[in-house]
Amino acid sequence: MGLNSGVISPPPPPWSPLTVDEYSSGRHPHSLIDQCTNLNHLKQLHARILRSGLFFHPYSASKLFKVAALSSFSTLDYALKVFDHIPHPNLFAWNTLIRAFASTPDPIQSLLVFNRMLHESSVFPNNFTFPFVIKAVSAVSTLTLCQAIHGMVIKASFGLDLYILNSLIYCYASCGDLDSAYLVFFKINEKDVVSWNSMIAGFAQGGCPQMALALYERMELQNVSPNDVTMVGVLSACTKKMDLDFGRRICRYIERNGINVSLTVSNAMLDMYVKNGSIEDARRLFDKMEKKDKFSWTTMIDGYAKSGNFDAARSVFYAIHEQDVSAWNVLISAYEQYGKPKEALAVFHELQRSRTAKPDEVTLVSVLSACAQLGAVDIGSWIHVYIKKQKIKLNCHLTTSLIDMYSKCGDIEKALEVFDSAERRDVFVWSAMIAGLAMHGRGRAAIDLFMKMEEAQVKPNSITFTNLLCACSHTGLVDEGRMFFNQMESVYGVVPGTKHYACMVDILGRAGFLEEAVELIEKMPIAPTPSVWGALLGACRIHGNVELAEMASSRLLEIEPSNDGAYVLLSNIYAKTRQWENVSGLRQQMKNSGIKKEPGCSSIEVGGVIHEFLVGDNSHPLSGRIYRKLNEIVARLKSVGYVPNESHLLQYVEEENMKERALNLHSEKLAMAFGLISTSPSQPMRIVKNLRVCGDCHSVAKLVSKLYSRDILLRDRYRFHHFSEGECSCMDYW
Repeated sequence: MGLNSGVISPPPPPWSPLTVDEYSSGRHPHSLIDQCTNLNHLKQLHARILRSGLFFHPYSASKLFKVAALSSFSTLDYALKVFDHIPHPNLFAWNTLIRAFASTPDPIQSLLVFNRMLHESSVFPNNFTFPFVIKAVSAVSTLTLCQAIHGMVIKASFGLDLYILNSLIYCYASCGDLDSAYLVFFKINEKDVVSWNSMIAGFAQGGCPQMALALYERMELQNVSPNDVTMVGVLSACTKKMDLDFGRRICRYIERNGINVSLTVSNAMLDMYVKNGSIEDARRLFDKMEKKDKFSWTTMIDGYAKSGNFDAARSVFYAIHEQDVSAWNVLISAYEQYGKPKEALAVFHELQRSRTAKPDEVTLVSVLSACAQLGAVDIGSWIHVYIKKQKIKLNCHLTTSLIDMYSKCGDIEKALEVFDSAERRDVFVWSAMIAGLAMHGRGRAAIDLFMKMEEAQVKPNSITFTNLLCACSHTGLVDEGRMFFNQMESVYGVVPGTKHYACMVDILGRAGFLEEAVELIEKMPIAPTPSVWGALLGACRIHGNVELAEMASSRLLEIEPSNDGAYVLLSNIYAKTRQWENVSGLRQQMKNSGIKKEPGCSSIEVGGVIHEFLVGDNSHPLSGRIYRKLNEIVARLKSVGYVPNESHLLQYVEEENMKERALNLHSEKLAMAFGLISTSPSQPMRIVKNLRVCGDCHSVAKLVSKLYSRDILLRDRYRFHHFSEGECSCMDYW
């Protein structure tokens, strides 16, 4: 038959045939794909494969795509473009793309690809598909998705695949459904070490450390040999259960049985020792570790800080070869959390000078908290400007910290400004703003904000109600306080805790409803804590109820025998009623028990520097000028009829002039005198007192604000007092 005989010949293949020479020389694109070391090289090969027509061969396309999707040098954007140009992706290509996205910070994309595969292709998921899909579900922690995928696994007849079942155990645990995770685990007939590890880790991370340790002991009884992953899970459970003995047993087991002591295992042991308070064991292990990462170093810094040994913490910090921001954060946070805000700010300034690392969100949250404790508004405002200049996105953590800082530094308007400009407000942002309004005595505004929070469909939590009840307490909103307290569980599903009961006792007690406050305590479904009895004792001080105060103080000291506040409050009540013998008796009891009253301390920020004053302090460089100013203040006060309130003396003083002197030496008055000589008349004086401001100092502050035409913002342990033109924002209800 000739050329025109009508017989149709098959078209040539769209890819070049593979020759022996090309394979042997390594010049063929297939062999070159595996040798790619960078993205440019891969793109060149991609172009060559396209020109040769090889891209339309399923094997060639899948091989190229695997490198594009999973290699360390490629990008998923490029991989997705390669995938979208494959005419008919096979199951291997789909699985590769699902796998690639499952390991990214956006695992939801993996699930979207899986959904595309189900609806756009003719291939069906296999036993390699499901583990990658389940991994993505674990990352997004969505229980309904986990249940749906589990159903698909069973329908696809993979219900006995051990690898898939182990993935499901981890997935259910990640979604918080430990019962389903254990059910999957229980039904596996031939469990391997991964099965046990997944369930142990699930219990440890899911808040059931005791179950994790019990499961490990069952694992031992069934002669399943644990590995290093098992040890990490068990050590995590020991850490969460605070079981140092079990933790030490595990460390001995690791040493005796030749378990691979990877850096992860070493860090888990280190963390267990530190969290269980055994800093000596931690140090011995730390010194023996051949390899250390930033977790190792920061764990030791945190451990020393928690034990109160800040010198050792700093010593470890300075021993780090390269101090990244996480190391700085641990040190700053440790100082801030353990009541050393000045030191926290000093380390922050050191970080700025060193330029070895750049402050991140965690740094700024800790520094803002330190500013809030000190009332350091100048530094806090600088941090706010820094956030704006560096274009750091204001997430809810930073927004909450800024609101808290401005509120505690006395600038409630600035706090409201931050709140109003926030793009996103979670329950903590709302709660922080309610707290700010509460401490500034704006009870009605706090309630109005709570109503707006409801309109925004943000569910209040326990902290929200603590702040809301505080707002009612500070402004005498008794009926509103009762209403919110009674609605907590029935309307909002928040079970009242001891803090809420303490707030309610405070609301009733301040308003004079002492019998109702006692009745509430007696009906509490949980044991009253020191804060509850302390609230009642504080109310007795206001209303001079000696008998009830003695009972409340006795109950408080039964729980906390070394609580100096119980002695001080009862002493206040005795002093107010001039029962000096009882005052002396209490002072002797304290002395015999070795209990010391927390010294009163007031601080004031001037030019970004915090100046602190104790009672009768003369250590300040300007002490001479301060006392001269204080004498001037007292003289001016007397000229307008001021008489010292001797009921605020905590001990009997015979000489009249000594009574007055004892009151004049209070730290608040020294801070006010320093503020008058160190700040301009247009500046408000911002004073922070570590204890409750005394009544005499409160009266003096009102008069000083009028006589010197100065605004004074005084924050004590419980609230803010805004003194202006002889009046206080608390309206003397405090």
